[in-house]
Amino acid sequence: MGEVEQRTTAGSRLGVQENAGISTLEHGQKMPTTPTGKLISIKVQMLDDAQEAFEVPQRAPGKVLLDAVCTHLNLVEGDYFGLEYLDHKKIMVWLDLLKPIVKQIRRPKHVILKFVVKFFPPDHAQLQEELTRYLFALQVKQDLAQGRLTCNDTSAALLISHIVQSEIGDFDETIDREHLAKNKYIPQQEALEDKIMEFHRNHIGQTPAESDFQLLEIARRLEMYGIRLHPAKDREGTKINLAVAHTGILVFQGHTKINAFNWAKVRKLSFKRKRFLIKLRPDANSSFQDTLEFLMASRDFCKAFWKICVEHHAFFRLFEEPKPKPKPVLFTRGSSFRFSGRTQKQVLDYVKEGGHKKVQFERKHSKIHSIRSLTAKPSEQHSEVPKQSCSFTYGDGVDSPAAQSCRQGKELKVSVEDGGHHTSPSLKKSPEKEGRRLDGAVMEAMEEEEEVAKDRSQHSRSQTQQPSTAGSLTGSPHLSELSINSQGGPAMTNATLSPNLSPDNRQASPLVSPLMNDQTGVRTDDEEEVRRKRFPTDKAYFIAKEVSTTERTYLKDLEVITSWFQSTVSKEDCMPEALKNLIFSNFEPLHKFHTNFLKEIEQRLALWEGRSNAHLKGDYQRIGDVMLKNIQNMKQLTVHLRKHTEVLVELENGIKNSRKLETLCRDFELQKVCYLPLNTFLLRPLHRLMHYKQIMERLCKHYPPNHVDFRDSRAALAEISEAVAQLHSSMLKMENFQKLHELKKDLIGIDNLVIPGREFIRLGSLSKLSGKGLQQRMFFLFNDVLLYTSRGLTASNQFKVHGQLPLYGMMIEESEEEWGVPHCFTLRGQHQSIVVAASSRTEMDKWTEDIQMAIDLAENCNGPTPEFLGGSPPDTKSPEESTVDQESEDDLNASRTSLERQAPHRGNTTVHVCWHRNTSVSMVDFSIAVENQLSGNLLRKFKNSNGWQKLWVVFTNFCMFFYKSHQDNHPLASLPLLGYSLTIPSESENIHKDYVFKLHFKSHVYYFRAESEYTFERWMEVIRSATSPASRIHVLSHEESHAY
Repeated sequence: MGEVEQRTTAGSRLGVQENAGISTLEHGQKMPTTPTGKLISIKVQMLDDAQEAFEVPQRAPGKVLLDAVCTHLNLVEGDYFGLEYLDHKKIMVWLDLLKPIVKQIRRPKHVILKFVVKFFPPDHAQLQEELTRYLFALQVKQDLAQGRLTCNDTSAALLISHIVQSEIGDFDETIDREHLAKNKYIPQQEALEDKIMEFHRNHIGQTPAESDFQLLEIARRLEMYGIRLHPAKDREGTKINLAVAHTGILVFQGHTKINAFNWAKVRKLSFKRKRFLIKLRPDANSSFQDTLEFLMASRDFCKAFWKICVEHHAFFRLFEEPKPKPKPVLFTRGSSFRFSGRTQKQVLDYVKEGGHKKVQFERKHSKIHSIRSLTAKPSEQHSEVPKQSCSFTYGDGVDSPAAQSCRQGKELKVSVEDGGHHTSPSLKKSPEKEGRRLDGAVMEAMEEEEEVAKDRSQHSRSQTQQPSTAGSLTGSPHLSELSINSQGGPAMTNATLSPNLSPDNRQASPLVSPLMNDQTGVRTDDEEEVRRKRFPTDKAYFIAKEVSTTERTYLKDLEVITSWFQSTVSKEDCMPEALKNLIFSNFEPLHKFHTNFLKEIEQRLALWEGRSNAHLKGDYQRIGDVMLKNIQNMKQLTVHLRKHTEVLVELENGIKNSRKLETLCRDFELQKVCYLPLNTFLLRPLHRLMHYKQIMERLCKHYPPNHVDFRDSRAALAEISEAVAQLHSSMLKMENFQKLHELKKDLIGIDNLVIPGREFIRLGSLSKLSGKGLQQRMFFLFNDVLLYTSRGLTASNQFKVHGQLPLYGMMIEESEEEWGVPHCFTLRGQHQSIVVAASSRTEMDKWTEDIQMAIDLAENCNGPTPEFLGGSPPDTKSPEESTVDQESEDDLNASRTSLERQAPHRGNTTVHVCWHRNTSVSMVDFSIAVENQLSGNLLRKFKNSNGWQKLWVVFTNFCMFFYKSHQDNHPLASLPLLGYSLTIPSESENIHKDYVFKLHFKSHVYYFRAESEYTFERWMEVIRSATSPASRIHVLSHEESHAY
């Protein structure tokens, strides 16, 4: 009688832990003892409008009911949700998790609680689970329908178009009209139907999971996203509305935000009867009084709002659940209410540590079922991509019919056992004997270094189609995990480095998934041998082929500026005409020239390979004459190349002076096609000259002096060497300038990083010794200052500056014996000293060598650097301390760069790779990386997979980017190589193929096959430059300081 009956759930049938959905327990905590006694039935309305009845003990606290709902849904991230209900005073309140339910709800049998989103995070990429994002999308849909999420017509139509895509799939005018007639997503929807369908037309191939992600990306930019208004009056009696969000307390007049009080500025929140009081921290620059007072309708309204404010502050700002206060002996004063549950940081850590099993769930309105993988490994800070909602059964090498049909946008149905009437998202049985089930974003669960970008519509549209921004007219989705696909519709790319379910765990990688797996992409060994015999084997041929493959990539990089960026700029009136002309008038002639150059190279290769009878004459087995002719013609383009310095500087100045242009460039940089920082593409023409020089050096070294092609090759080398020498000095300055601006986007708390004379030297991860032990910090070394930062829990995934050490007068001391920490050294500045430890002796030597070199440069000056970095507080506290003013992204709003800091930011930059791999790179390494770029086809194989898969691979910026073919406009996946080891497979690995190299990091292993000895050696050479960063071989002296 007194025990809860164990109900059989789909989760228990699949062997899921019963508490898998419980979301409010810390590791090591035990479930509170469930009170015994009479059971009561309580109805809960889910976000998909389904009603479920839950039986709980009469004296059970609210937490038991919330946990039961989360367990029923198999919801891991239940902490973002809550249960609300209308109390006997007709006030909508949240169910208190610590109080007994019967003390809160007078007549539980007659009350229906609503399961809704309670905490809206600043970045929906922090939501790790597809199910969580689906529930958030349902909340947005509900808020739209109820008029709580107000926005303009364009935004509303775009939101609804994503909802429709997730529910009925790809656009069909007849089906769309019927569906919109039957479903009302927003009041007065009829006027928007044409616009909704216009947007829906652009979402072809988009899965329900991706639609959810896009929906949340657009919604989160709206002012009323996640806002629940609480009527109040100010001291003058003016009617206003109060609201609370992750940033702090907001003040609205109607639906317009008129004020905001960030948590960092709030010292105390309280209420007295029906007065709500906000006590602010002293601020000489603020016109506000010390305490602000708002009048609400009643004490109950006031207390309800105060409680939700307390919970928001604790959830988003604290690192762990606040401890309960000791009970007073005699009398109480004030409310004993406190936040109960895990904070957002604890939720992210829990999911990262993999303390859960992922299971499939069903979308109530969608025709395509969504499946979550049944196993998981710890993830890093964020999940990267929305998960594919089609289920795949795949084998090694070729697509299954199911995978092919999904890629073509066809509907797939998952056969499940229907247990009766339809319920809210829940578990369904998945037959294992039919093969391994692959969630298309088990791509997303790629290891810590693989980032996946799904190619949803590549096969349904022309490769040469120009970008369209119809799908992003309002608040173009741009965050570290989001980009625009090659046709302009919203699409995903990943933001952060997250762990992969390796082949050992029988989970697919993106590179073996149906998305990248094609029957044309797998070649048998016999076919490979036939192909090798048919083509030339001369080394000169493969050098010529390298010209062709890298020229293809270079042309695609130019198109990022001349086509994609120009198209984006032309649709927005935010770039001055002079800047437009400067950029595009200097890049379009280059694109035209290199288009013809590539045609000539490919025609020569076709003749060389014997695809015409001309090869019989022997006149075409050379490349020097083509190179000489085009390098000489390239001199006419020197005037444009010299302008690239001005282009880079003027674009950065334009971004600095125009928020609209800043937003446009930031949004564009997060599109799939812009796979590198935008300003990197502006330097590509200068980098390409160096590549020509290296290629011609290899060709001349290969040819004997009496070879027919030697004279032309040597002349071409002389011509290109002269051009490189003329532009080399300018290129060095611009690389430093570009790197400073790139780092500026990764840092919070810096106002003047880019100043004349400052040079970047090294960045990387070190451990800083403090009272709490060793704590990971990201260090940035320049020629005048050393910064140390930590990666906080912020929307933008950036690094917050904690301290700065001027290099003038600094000393380095080895201190392993003093502190007992391996690879430890002390940096003694004039005003501050810190103790840091490197991950290895090699890393320690690199840092000490570079820091000493930088100190010497600073000492050669006549004194300390006059300009210091602004906005960087001293590191007097550990980032783990849960103070109100710690690790807030919103206490920076007063600075000019707040927009940049608040914006979503790519999480796959070199800085983040170094953070995760606990390594470092220097400016010398970056310069070497510029020289070591390569493109071409490789065959790839996993450790436990059968067969080899052909991929087009581009290596640049310490990273391998994978494409299905060289014609693709954007990569499908990427593999950062910092920290990886490059070796040759041993006999025990049973590879038994020629020209194979092995990449491995911890348990992750990849094999790659090249087509010839030359290409094998070239891939080994360029990859070694990333996996084995060079020691310092050249450092600019102070006299060579970069001034711009």
